[in-house]
Amino acid sequence: MEMGNNNNAEDKFEKENEIITKDVKRKKLGGIRTMPFILANEICDRFASAGFHANMITYLTQVLNLPLVKASNTLTNFSGTSSLSPIIGALIADSFAGRFWTITVGSIIYQLGLVSITISAILPSFRPPPCPTQINCVPATNSQLWVLYISLLLTSIGSGGIRPCVVTFAADQFDMSKTTVGNRKWNFFNWYYFSMGMATLLALTVVVYVQDNVGWGWGLGIPTIGMAISVVAFIAGSCWYLKLKPGGSPLTRVAQVIASAVKKRKEPIPNDLKILYENKELDTDISVNGRLLHTNQFKWLDKAAIVTQDNFTKSNQPNLWRLATVHRIEEVKSIIRILPIWSAGILLVTSSSHLSSFTIQQARSMDRHIFTKSFEFPPASLSIFSILTMLSGLVLYERLFVPFARRFTGNPSGITTLQRMGLGFAINILATLVSALVEIKRKQVAANHDLLDDPKAMIPISVFWLVPQYCIHGLAEVFMNVGHLEFLYDQSPESMRTSAAALYHITTSIGSYLGTFLVTIVHDHTGKEGNWLPDRNLNRGRLDCYYWLVSGIQVINLVYYVICAWFYNYKPLEVKDEEDYEDELAKEKILNGNNNIGEVELLLGKSDITV
Repeated sequence: MEMGNNNNAEDKFEKENEIITKDVKRKKLGGIRTMPFILANEICDRFASAGFHANMITYLTQVLNLPLVKASNTLTNFSGTSSLSPIIGALIADSFAGRFWTITVGSIIYQLGLVSITISAILPSFRPPPCPTQINCVPATNSQLWVLYISLLLTSIGSGGIRPCVVTFAADQFDMSKTTVGNRKWNFFNWYYFSMGMATLLALTVVVYVQDNVGWGWGLGIPTIGMAISVVAFIAGSCWYLKLKPGGSPLTRVAQVIASAVKKRKEPIPNDLKILYENKELDTDISVNGRLLHTNQFKWLDKAAIVTQDNFTKSNQPNLWRLATVHRIEEVKSIIRILPIWSAGILLVTSSSHLSSFTIQQARSMDRHIFTKSFEFPPASLSIFSILTMLSGLVLYERLFVPFARRFTGNPSGITTLQRMGLGFAINILATLVSALVEIKRKQVAANHDLLDDPKAMIPISVFWLVPQYCIHGLAEVFMNVGHLEFLYDQSPESMRTSAAALYHITTSIGSYLGTFLVTIVHDHTGKEGNWLPDRNLNRGRLDCYYWLVSGIQVINLVYYVICAWFYNYKPLEVKDEEDYEDELAKEKILNGNNNIGEVELLLGKSDITV
């Protein structure tokens, strides 16, 4: 009997030492020193992807001689695919691979895609004959298009491993608890998005200029070189990263909770909710920052935590397909709660999809000269005004808006993420309205100079008439995009944060596909005469009507979002108090005084943090 008690005491001491060692090692890894390596990877990746995609509509229409609508839909479809693949990468990262290895493999695949399309741009056999007049052009053959499609597919697959993991992997290096974040004078997501904006700005100025004035070989080669640098930079910092152990498949846990609730659907929910099943040891790996507390929403899921006789195996372990902990049930509830808010961002992407296609075609027909007649502003570089507005807006938001709003709200962040997103939705509607008015003005000038039937003519109206809509879109990003990303990270269960970041990109995916669907429907059903979105001559189209349609859709979407936000309940999280923190410090002191080096090394080997 005494020996059994001694064994239990030794096991308990070993588990405590393992937890203490885990905390000590956690403090030695991560932190601000990892940011140069992680952000270097993401900055180079964003530089490569922005330089690759920003002017791709020109490559498809001017080099591969594809019709405008087909080229626009090709880009939108692959943009949708590259934004859909992150859910696969997120599930791989959260289930077994971890974020570090998912990012590494994804970066290498992306690099292969860039190398492929760069080679195709250099070798003449991979593109059709030049067509400077853009009349009766010979389009790319099927084999030439397949080279393009394979390259785009590789970049889409690669981005699936990079996009959902980088922001969550970077956030893992810091303490993101509410008390710590509230005490910081900076917002991680604001500065993450700022870094990405700087990389995009550099791509839209340097790379696009090279593509338009030097050639597509160098224009695609520079992003390829940038991506290669990003892979090397990311791997170089691996010894300092905090790499959390994957918590297992989130889809499996969701399925287990639902299966348990369905099997017990006839069981009455107990009046005393404290008897619902909880198991801290079982939930350790998926509740590092605290367990989720019980909520009264979706009560039918609580039945999964009702303990019955057949819920345990012969070894007295819970059968997770018949019994779920309160924490795991609340994970599912959190996902259900965020889905309506998340879905509102889809139509925002749909409404902005024209910026990479139709707006660039508008710019090509306008006067792009700056200072001298020898220099023309690249159409694809118009996005720099959106980026510049976003960059300056993020700084002003953090330095001026947040302190000002904090005086009235008492919120350390100034306003909630839901309020921030709502402002972004409203601002984006204004951007689309301005787009319609500018298109009306452009066509009026073209009509006054009898240029409506000449698609290659330069209309004597400055391209900078398009700048206001880009600036307003950039301002909308400050509120909507950053707020959306922060909301998904903060309100998702910590073990599903990579999957939540993937949801952010799936918004882009579904929005892009809806953009393709909307463009196709409008093109097919507005007639041959007076078609809103013609294949070749945009001057004879009714692009302004398309913008009015999109504006109306956004107004309906804003109403939907306000309703969802009004009824949203933030997730309740168990927060460690000061006594718990003091206990951890005391345990750390005990460990530091432990002279048994072999035992410490053994415990380090059991940690859930790998190096």
